[in-house]
Amino acid sequence: MISYNTEGVSMPSLPRRPLMHWIRRVAAHYSRKVGNVNYLFCNDEHILKMNRTYLQHDYYTDVITFDYSERMTVNGDIAISLDTVKSNAQQFGKPYEEELLRVIIHGILHLCGLNDKAPGEREIMEAAEDKALQMWEDMKPREEPLIAR
Repeated sequence: MISYNTEGVSMPSLPRRPLMHWIRRVAAHYSRKVGNVNYLFCNDEHILKMNRTYLQHDYYTDVITFDYSERMTVNGDIAISLDTVKSNAQQFGKPYEEELLRVIIHGILHLCGLNDKAPGEREIMEAAEDKALQMWEDMKPREEPLIAR
């Protein structure tokens, strides 16, 4: 089950059923199935508090993933700062919708076993994100707007 919650922000308008199918398809690409994944959309202050409390990191970030996966089933909590997603989209010259999808799937990729901290891992993660975003493009509903802000 995939659930969505908010803390300090409005819920982004997400096409939930297509998003669920996409997340499952990406997980299946890594021979995983989706168990319980909980998304928390929040603001910068909340994610900073989580970063300090749980990871002892004193900085803002776009996404934090807590992995509770068992064997080949992905389970976890994924916190996403919509403030940072918006500022990153502006900084990188990307549409907000694309950047939000990138961090949504970034958390899933972590749950599938990909990392991005050691040398060379960031490039592997970015390639996996790009491939997942292409999967979304190939399957997304054409008649609906992707995500309304």
